[in-house]
Amino acid sequence: MEMKKDRTQELETGSIKSLLWTYALPAVITQIIASIYNIADRIFIGQGVGPLAISGLVITLPVINAIHALGSLVGVGSAARMSIVLGRKDINWAENILGNSLLLTFFFGMVFLSGGYAFMDKVLILFGATDQTISYAREYMLIVLPGMFFTTLTFNLTGLIRATGYPMRSMYIMVSGALLNMILDPIFIYVFDAGIAGAAWATTISMATTSVLAVAHFISPSSFIRFRSHAWKPRFYIFKNILLIGMSPFLMNLAASAVVALLNTQVIRYAGDLGVGALGIVNTFTSLLCMVMIGICQGMQPIAGYNYGAGRPGRLKEVFMLTMKVNVLLGLAGSVLCLAFPRLLVRAFTADAELLEVSAFALPFLLVMAPLIGFTITNSNFFQSIDKPWIAIVTSLSRQVLFLAPLCILIPKLFISMGWGDGMAGVCASATISDALGAVLAGILLLTQLKVFKEKGRE
Repeated sequence: MEMKKDRTQELETGSIKSLLWTYALPAVITQIIASIYNIADRIFIGQGVGPLAISGLVITLPVINAIHALGSLVGVGSAARMSIVLGRKDINWAENILGNSLLLTFFFGMVFLSGGYAFMDKVLILFGATDQTISYAREYMLIVLPGMFFTTLTFNLTGLIRATGYPMRSMYIMVSGALLNMILDPIFIYVFDAGIAGAAWATTISMATTSVLAVAHFISPSSFIRFRSHAWKPRFYIFKNILLIGMSPFLMNLAASAVVALLNTQVIRYAGDLGVGALGIVNTFTSLLCMVMIGICQGMQPIAGYNYGAGRPGRLKEVFMLTMKVNVLLGLAGSVLCLAFPRLLVRAFTADAELLEVSAFALPFLLVMAPLIGFTITNSNFFQSIDKPWIAIVTSLSRQVLFLAPLCILIPKLFISMGWGDGMAGVCASATISDALGAVLAGILLLTQLKVFKEKGRE
């Protein structure tokens, strides 16, 4: 098929530095905006409802992360495959990816929503809900579950919008939803006195709005890739390609949900419900920094995928190295900030003295290895961008499954037996050690794959 004039040709010829800036900046802003949904909820709930409500909200995060994992299974796989196919100059195939990704999103979304409502209390208890917190968690989840479907749809389509050459439009869609959420949160919580349910309604309405805007982009005649009748036919080879590439972020997010549930259980054992609230506050900073790094990687993804598909290994190496430098430096800056001002940062989320103390203690443990987190995230995202899913999967899962899950059980006992602190300190230290070990494994896997930078010869 003859290649139409499109917005992705510059990915093969433009300056790598300029391209990474052009694609990464909107992606970073989008990631920050996405995190604002939960951060805004935590701030307004913490200040307007109370510390137990924050703990209840934290209990819901593994469930929400599992739904996001489902979205990444389709969204990341679709965007990565779209970039590779566009590098091969095949518009028809790209449109088929768009249509089939939407079919997968609706199918998995309906399955997850049905299961979420059917087993809600059992899942919340599994993830650490207690008699004091389950009412808050249940009230939030009953309303926000449909909103999570819209979130999945939005993340999928905005990733494809970026992959097809519209990074700024992708950002504008997410920004509009975040601004709406920040406006609605205080209205529902303070004006309508709706408590934690108000935060859930604000999030659901905001994400429904952004999903409509994202769908409208691919209906518009001005869009380079659009919904067309031939794209709605299920094609199982496309399903397979999307799901195989998306399996890495899916398993990573799913593992993160399971590990957070395990961490919540461990923290409750050693520090009670306030410890869970503290973990949620600290994870806000960790998640925010990781989201910025992932945003940089999302800027890398269309450049790396397109040039991999086009057979340009020199440009592939250049964008990988530049992304790596940026993310490691970001990790270093985040580490220094959280080590220097832990109490100041935590104070934005709570005025409760005990919760403030526990949170400020835990924050340095989880951020001291941030440069190594940047190294690991870059490796994982690079390999899923160039259709090497198994390397990405192992890199993604190493920190959560291989290291953090067993260490968060063993290290607290070691700390207590050696007199190095209490069990809460041991739980926090297990995260520090896991970050270091995960980076070591990621480095070893990278060394085994250096051939991707020269396997097609010189440019």
